[in-house]
Amino acid sequence: MSSPWLWYVSRSGGVVTMVLLTTVVVLGIVTSVRPNPHHAGPAIAMGLHRTLALGSTIFLITHIGTALIDTYVPIGWVSAVVPFTSSYHRTWVGLGSIAFDLFAAVIVTSLLRHRLPTRLWRLVHWFTYAMAPIAVVHGLMMATWSQPVLLAITAGCGAVMIETVAWRLLRPDPAARRRADILAQEWI
Repeated sequence: MSSPWLWYVSRSGGVVTMVLLTTVVVLGIVTSVRPNPHHAGPAIAMGLHRTLALGSTIFLITHIGTALIDTYVPIGWVSAVVPFTSSYHRTWVGLGSIAFDLFAAVIVTSLLRHRLPTRLWRLVHWFTYAMAPIAVVHGLMMATWSQPVLLAITAGCGAVMIETVAWRLLRPDPAARRRADILAQEWI
């Protein structure tokens, strides 16, 4: 079955997923800096992070499902989960498959978080630092120059995520001085 509507639904599902992924990554990074726990802001941000992450699965499944149903391009069901098996744009669809696999691992382990060791959950959650740029490259390479809005949204999402990671890495740790004093046994 092939229809222009399937193409539009697939592309819009991908764009909405990219915007939600960006929001989830930014919220995750911002809440990881351990702000003051006595305020409601961090709890609200964490709840929004979780809700949007789960909600984005609907748009991702819509994106992948409509791409697979649309027979205009030959993307098989296996190609959605096994990277580099598609006969259509093997590399770029393969990157989308990798991003999907990492996304699924993060979602499943987050749903099982209370049954998993914290270190395992955190290790899998670090996959988002690989998943996000892979998803951005997939989006940039699958869009065409005749779709400047899709390219701009994807590039903008990538820029926001890079900027947030840079902020996180360059942000001074407020507890670092205290830890250094404790290690030096110069307690205040």
